[in-house]
Amino acid sequence: MRVRLNLATKPLATHRRFLVSACAVAAVGSLFFLTLGWHVYSVRKADAQLRARTEQVRQEMARLQQDRADLERFFKLPDNAKLYERATFLNSIISARSFNWTQMFMDLERILPGGVHIVSIEPRQEKGRVEVKLTVGAATDEAKLKLLRALEDSHSFSQVQLQEEHAPAQPGGDQMILELTAVYSRI
Repeated sequence: MRVRLNLATKPLATHRRFLVSACAVAAVGSLFFLTLGWHVYSVRKADAQLRARTEQVRQEMARLQQDRADLERFFKLPDNAKLYERATFLNSIISARSFNWTQMFMDLERILPGGVHIVSIEPRQEKGRVEVKLTVGAATDEAKLKLLRALEDSHSFSQVQLQEEHAPAQPGGDQMILELTAVYSRI
């Protein structure tokens, strides 16, 4: 028979539970560290691609700005400046002549309600678009509202603004005269 006898002043203590839990915490920490490291790596890789693309765009912009400066210098030469002014003048004449009156009248005919007639039309080209000033006579308030709704719903007229509304100078069939501005664009 064997008797276990411990003659030590402190009894023998096992640290197995502490060691197992410490290993588990270390394993979870290592997994978390590896996941975080992979995330940082992928973010840095994506950031490097973004920085490379940004640098490429910046170089392209610098090249285009240099080209623009060269062209501006070229067009500021006296002979070229006169030619540019003449070309601008001729282009404005061509664009003014290319305004399609027939199409605009067809569009107006299609949207004008009964009791409304056009008194005057003044088209003006500004910045590549046609702004039309319309003076319109309306027989009733209902006809006026129908006209405004029809212009707003139209695909050809946009940015409709009522500038002024007043009584006609000569008594007649019209109850009111409206002055409108709208941007005309044929789609």
